[in-house]
Amino acid sequence: MSVVDFLTDLFNPELAFLPKALLIAVMSSIVCGVVGCYVVLRGMAFIGDAVAHAVFPGLAVAFVVSGNLILGGTLAGVATAILVAVFAQNRRLREDSIIGVFFVAAFALGIVIISQAPGYAGSLQQFLFGSITGIPDEDLYVVGGTGVLILGIAFLLHKEFLAITLDREMARAMGLRVFWLDIVLYVLVTLAVVISVQTIGNILVLALLITPAATARLLTDRLGVMMALAPVLGGISALVGLYISWSWDLPVGGTIVLVLTAVFLAAWVFSPRHGLLARRLRRVADAPVSAH
Repeated sequence: MSVVDFLTDLFNPELAFLPKALLIAVMSSIVCGVVGCYVVLRGMAFIGDAVAHAVFPGLAVAFVVSGNLILGGTLAGVATAILVAVFAQNRRLREDSIIGVFFVAAFALGIVIISQAPGYAGSLQQFLFGSITGIPDEDLYVVGGTGVLILGIAFLLHKEFLAITLDREMARAMGLRVFWLDIVLYVLVTLAVVISVQTIGNILVLALLITPAATARLLTDRLGVMMALAPVLGGISALVGLYISWSWDLPVGGTIVLVLTAVFLAAWVFSPRHGLLARRLRRVADAPVSAH
């Protein structure tokens, strides 16, 4: 399918779900790109994956009772994050162990809950792998409004998030409330995950959080540039992924993730400063010339 054909389909009234899917995919990618920068800088990819599991019971309950998916997922994610933060105060166990216990339990609870709903298999597949055909109009406004809220909070607390990301002990010495800032950041990650689940799915949503930010990290040493570049990479990859999936009848979530991964691999090899080729060229240039 040519780009012109794709654009024609976007404006076809009979394919109204396609532009909605594109908007939600791009908005989710932008939001996840910004929040994902903090996740990557803090080395908390495991937490991002865990949050994706934690929102699942809330999504399942909301689906079973025909409630709001974003509200249900957010409540479940926040409740689980608070449980982890509280139990992690006992230093007998490391935080990652607590996370492993509660977030996997939350995911298991979600599977049990959704198994009670009619059409269990189809519903489970939609949650785990995403769906571009079942996005209601009101979700555009919910995702857009939630995305603006997330970006606004990230902008207002950027310096505080940066402080606890780079040096938590120094942040405490500065009088920052590290515990509550952690909770706020977990909430932002939870919201970013929830608004992305419908398009890309619960299993693959971690890629939206991590891959664009990791790619941007390879391309620049400046945090400001990284936080601007990550959502751009995510948004473009979502557009390209949706185009490829629509052209070749491929799963949209998986295709977007593969595009994100291809961009990451290209940056890994060709990044002008931190890429594989650049590092090898520097080693060759710095190698001593043997005397004849």
